[in-house]
Amino acid sequence: QVHLVESGGGLVQPGGSLRVSCTASGITLETYATAWFRQAPGKEREWVSCIERGGGSTSYADSVKGRFTLSRDNVKNTVYLQMDSLKPEDTATYYCVTERRDCQYMDDYDYRGQGTQVTVSS
Repeated sequence: QVHLVESGGGLVQPGGSLRVSCTASGITLETYATAWFRQAPGKEREWVSCIERGGGSTSYADSVKGRFTLSRDNVKNTVYLQMDSLKPEDTATYYCVTERRDCQYMDDYDYRGQGTQVTVSS
């Protein structure tokens, strides 16, 4: 059985940093593309970032480029989203998804975590 578990969300002031994690069981993340999406109340889901399987090249939405960094620890079977220079508009539930093909197919993901709340507020 496959599980994706997110952690690390919380409340942070504008300009602060958080690191959210996505830990998998039942699959090996190195063999899957893994992405983060976010969704705020009353808004549509927004793709944030993705890391390809294998070599692990990354891509980012324009709204987070230069502020967020995605990485993967193959030993811990975990993907990390480091979020710096956070803004109030980054407030959302962040969740990870995996797809056994490539990041371009992420809308048709195979597995999804339950999400972790990130709130940016003073």
